[in-house]
Amino acid sequence: MESDAEVAPASFLDYLKSLYPATEPAGPAEIVANPWYLVATVAYASCNSPEAASFIFLHVIEELEKAQKKAETDAETAHKQRLQVARRLRESLLKSCLLCGAPRAINAMVALHEVMPEDLRDKEMIRNPRTSTEEFDHFGGQIFRAIHGEGADGIQRVFNEINPDFGWIARVVGCGMLFGQTDLLSLTETSYVMLGAMYGMETSRQFSWHLVKAKREAKVEQARGVRQICIEVGNRVGFKWKEPVPDVE
Repeated sequence: MESDAEVAPASFLDYLKSLYPATEPAGPAEIVANPWYLVATVAYASCNSPEAASFIFLHVIEELEKAQKKAETDAETAHKQRLQVARRLRESLLKSCLLCGAPRAINAMVALHEVMPEDLRDKEMIRNPRTSTEEFDHFGGQIFRAIHGEGADGIQRVFNEINPDFGWIARVVGCGMLFGQTDLLSLTETSYVMLGAMYGMETSRQFSWHLVKAKREAKVEQARGVRQICIEVGNRVGFKWKEPVPDVE
């Protein structure tokens, strides 16, 4: 059995990063914006290897701090960039909980929190707890349509038919409360995170839905990169699908 460190060694994390086409050379802003670490963290969590969250965070922060030193980034900006990495990771794991399960998301968030410096920990909610259910329903409907595109009405209809309560929860709680309400992740990045979360669940239908969304919003090469990151993480921890993983057409 691999030790925790061997689950996500630096050389492997560099390889995962290389799978996602990104701007080179990477300065501090590009390191923060590159979503590879979000996908990898959530994919590890969904494959029940939550300890990887801590190694990925430390790896990204180390790379970021080296780039900041080279760029002579001022202290205030440097801290904001580090905080952005921390918040984007927390947000990704929060969003994943509805798809790969709260226990797996919680375990990864705990692992992340254990290595989180005090100045990068949030003490207050980012979401507005006073937002009304009606507002969540409105925003949720918009996000649901943005995520599912032309198939949104059909998917919502299926959800409502199989269980009316689930149709409401998917729109209001899932899209309104979880997948929206912050600007930490774009809708494209949210789709990436959803792919990572669903990979460990081996749900071909839903994985295909969000792969189409990723391809629609990003470049084909980027969607393929996200898919491959999920596969490589699964291989690393001994998780493989029984059937072929849906590909980008």
